[in-house]
Amino acid sequence: MNLPVTLQTALLLTVSNVFMTFAWYAHLKNLNDRPWWIAALASWGIALFEYLVQVPANRIGHTELSLAQLKIMQEVITLAVFVPFAVFYMQQPLKLDFLWAGLCILGAVYFIFR
Repeated sequence: MNLPVTLQTALLLTVSNVFMTFAWYAHLKNLNDRPWWIAALASWGIALFEYLVQVPANRIGHTELSLAQLKIMQEVITLAVFVPFAVFYMQQPLKLDFLWAGLCILGAVYFIFR
């Protein structure tokens, strides 16, 4: 089965962003009682897996998408991954600001893909 390039890219970037989000923020919950360098090393290890997915995603995507389109796609996916992470994993309240940020990004999607 051969998936369209944009779908392959979006799926790989979603996996990449899950790893990235945990690398960047999970230490605030899980390692907040440890020295910062332990959190940095753990985050670095997680980020390795992020890069192992993100680099192929961007290479695949760049066969049909412009650099700007790849970046905006990544930002949309980042917000789509970050909001559930913040609410469910980090126990942060769901704010209307997430909606406003999402609407701004939808505007960016419109302008970059038109």
